[in-house]
Amino acid sequence: MLQPTPTSEPVSASEPGAPSGSWRRPASVPSLPEIHRSLPVAVGASWWRRLFAFMGPGYLIAVGYMDPGNWATDLAGGSRYGYALLSVVLLSNLMAIFLQGLALKLGIVTGRDLAQACRDQYSTPVAMVLWLMCEAAIVACDLAEVIGTAIGLNLLFGIPMVWGACVTSLDVLMVLWLQHKGFRYVEALVVSLILGIAVCFGIELVFAHPLWSDVARGLVPSPRIVADPQMLFIALGILGATVMPHNLYLHSSIVQTRRFAGTRLGKREAIGFAFADSTIALAFAFFINAAILIVAAAVFHRSGHVEVAGIQEAYQLFSPLLGTAAASMLFAIALIAAGQNSTLTGTMAGQIVMEGFLRLRLPPALRRMITRLVAIVPAVAVTARYGDAGVAKLLLLSQVVLSLQLPFAAIPLLMFTSSRAKMGEFVNRLQTRIAGWCICVLIAGLNAWLVAQTLIHWS
Repeated sequence: MLQPTPTSEPVSASEPGAPSGSWRRPASVPSLPEIHRSLPVAVGASWWRRLFAFMGPGYLIAVGYMDPGNWATDLAGGSRYGYALLSVVLLSNLMAIFLQGLALKLGIVTGRDLAQACRDQYSTPVAMVLWLMCEAAIVACDLAEVIGTAIGLNLLFGIPMVWGACVTSLDVLMVLWLQHKGFRYVEALVVSLILGIAVCFGIELVFAHPLWSDVARGLVPSPRIVADPQMLFIALGILGATVMPHNLYLHSSIVQTRRFAGTRLGKREAIGFAFADSTIALAFAFFINAAILIVAAAVFHRSGHVEVAGIQEAYQLFSPLLGTAAASMLFAIALIAAGQNSTLTGTMAGQIVMEGFLRLRLPPALRRMITRLVAIVPAVAVTARYGDAGVAKLLLLSQVVLSLQLPFAAIPLLMFTSSRAKMGEFVNRLQTRIAGWCICVLIAGLNAWLVAQTLIHWS
């Protein structure tokens, strides 16, 4: 049975089942202290009520796997190769479930998020390098989200891209207001937007009439993916754009918003419930990413439009090819919802990284405004100077930066959760460590190849 613990103090190493430590520095003050351990788990509640108490953080993580940065690769894969790359979408989602499971376990067991763990373990120069790389990745992810929202506003309402990018700054006020009312309100907004995206693409699937037998075959990996260099390039783009490094930092922190018991049983149950939350939420992300690719295959590939890769081009073709104006409108609505959802979580990730690596305590409004402006300023500047062509290149550049950063988040996470001194009885099992290193090596190798090919293409 779960028992509530005080909200003002993190779980100490003296509690039953706590790991012995061996960190270079003492435990940090928790990130996002205004919401840390703020949601109680009912004592003596049923299994279903306890599961519901832990539902929420996974959906904040899931939005990073369906953000506008993923849309271009899904559209390109579906329009050029039909349903063949669905297996890559499935593989990337399974890898995401694995890595997010490690992130939530780190937060629950040690009371540290990934940024704090890096700062507490490594020397100051190493920690500062990791911080700078992480900030660059968050800015890159934010750029994709800001640009995606701006494109959606431009397509649906005709708002100029520059002003659309500025509108995304309003999420700072929204998050502050919702967190003041309670973190559950933030989670409710995110879940509502995810459901809105799912409904939009569910309707698009009805319009598109995909061949479901071909969809099923597309979920099985094909040797053609490796044999065809162009197909492999898009496949690597899907992998690189799906697993987001900032989500690992975010998940390890917000999972600590639940006030679970610090005992062995309490932590073990918290890990189980949090993993169920994460897996269910990422299943929604898989549905949406797969739906984008399936719709692109059914609409563009089937009609011979095999070079569709841009969001604006897809929007313009949906209605003529499907014979209904609602198709393009639903696409734009889903894009706005995905962009706005991702800016909410990206801003929170920026706070966590700043507080975890720098131990810098600023008023919540100032912290969020700094994080948002770092992404908005370059997006607005490039949009104003170079227009749509510059925005497309900036969107591509953001995915390259994310690809470079991912191993530097995933490898420390795997090392920390594989250390018995830090995790105690919750240390990764041998098979988990083997699977983790295989995934990290695969991601690092594929992303390095993707970055090299991108640079060759640009040159």
